[in-house]
Amino acid sequence: MQAEPTVRTVIGFDFGRKRIGLATGQTITGTASPLVTLQAVNQSPDWSAIEDQIRQWRPDALIVGIPYLLDGGETEITRAALKFSRQLEHRFGLPVFTIDESLSSAEAEAQLKQGLKLAKHNKHEIDKMAAAIIVQSWLNAQSDR
Repeated sequence: MQAEPTVRTVIGFDFGRKRIGLATGQTITGTASPLVTLQAVNQSPDWSAIEDQIRQWRPDALIVGIPYLLDGGETEITRAALKFSRQLEHRFGLPVFTIDESLSSAEAEAQLKQGLKLAKHNKHEIDKMAAAIIVQSWLNAQSDR
C-alpha cells in the first residue's frame, strides 16, 4: 500500500513478547532511525510507554514488522504481532501498515557487529535497530511506487 501524502512521520515496531523495538522514520527524507527498546510487562506490550512515544513523536502512521516464516507461513509470534498491530490501530486511531520482517533482527545484529557497536549480544540495541530496518524497508517500498 502506498503512503498517503499526509504521512510524513512514522513509528515502527519490532514486536516481541519480551521487548519491543521502536524506530522513527520520515517519508520526506526517506530515512529511519532507531529510537528505543521497551520492556514488555508480563509478556504484554507496555502500552503506557508506547503511548508516551506516540505522544512525543506524533506520527502520522505506525509500521509493524510481522515475522512470517521464509515460506510465508505463520507461527504463534506471527499471530501475536498481527494482534499487536490491530491493538495499535484500535488504541491510537492511526493507520497501521504491516511489513514482512522475517530477517530484520538477524540483519540488525549483523549491522551492529559490523559497525563494532555490539561487543556482546545486546538485545536492546538489536531490537531498536531491527525496528529501524523495518521502517527503512517500508519507506523504500513507498519510494518504489
